[in-house]
Amino acid sequence: MDSGGFELRLRALTTKAEEALRRLTPRADARPARLHAAMRHSLDAGGKRLRPVLCLASAEAFGGGSRADHAATALECVHTYSLIHDDLPCMDDSDLRRGRPSCHKAFDEATALLAGDALLALAFELLAAGHATEPELATALVGELARTCGSGLLVGGQAEDMGGLASGATDERLDFILEGKTAAMIGSSFAMGAMIGGATTADVDLFRRAGRSVGRAFQLMDDLLDVTADSASLGKPAGADAQNGKLTYVGLHGADAARARVARLTTAAVEDLQATAGEVSFLAELVRRLSARGN
Repeated sequence: MDSGGFELRLRALTTKAEEALRRLTPRADARPARLHAAMRHSLDAGGKRLRPVLCLASAEAFGGGSRADHAATALECVHTYSLIHDDLPCMDDSDLRRGRPSCHKAFDEATALLAGDALLALAFELLAAGHATEPELATALVGELARTCGSGLLVGGQAEDMGGLASGATDERLDFILEGKTAAMIGSSFAMGAMIGGATTADVDLFRRAGRSVGRAFQLMDDLLDVTADSASLGKPAGADAQNGKLTYVGLHGADAARARVARLTTAAVEDLQATAGEVSFLAELVRRLSARGN
């Protein structure tokens, strides 16, 4: 895919994700207004909308892009909930997110906690409502997202990450954290889109595996940027990983090894995508560009 065509499609998908997010989530002034304002504060903070874009593009790869709005929005709701909770003083204790005050700084800790809770519940309401006439698909989507954001993956990865370096600096532990905190959600973004597009079980599995490779590479690039970029470009405090004693691949093996692993993971992801029956030229190019952030 040429650069101009890629940029046009990325903008179109991002716009579609933003429009669905505004349409399918509560207004800031809906009662209880403070809670909904806190939810909107974090939902509207911007960001790349990577997970909904990946879901929409994966559905389009199999001809079902027009039906993926609810799933794309559900994924962004779960992602935003996880960021709100990660930023809390009892977790990563971050005052800045996407260049603006974290939810608990803009409101208060209790409101931020409840905003995250409400976003998590809303994600499953969206999947049920969006696919009410397709019970088998709805069940598959709910099951996929529930497993992804449960104790074995997203929440489990955050729990394991809480111990930092003090709990052991091993590759096995780091892989568990990477898989849970980042890779699983991105893997499900690919998989849920493919499901909605009507992909075979084998192709859904390949999309999920590709997405998990992308997610690992994405987190490794975040870790690299944490030590090479400034707070203004990151939209959050730079150098926070080292300051908080976080276990990272960069910390264990160095920047060059991290870049080499990003390259391997990117190659694996593109190969898995290209092994499917989907039209994956856009997704393959997006995967390559994600691995080149900061270069």
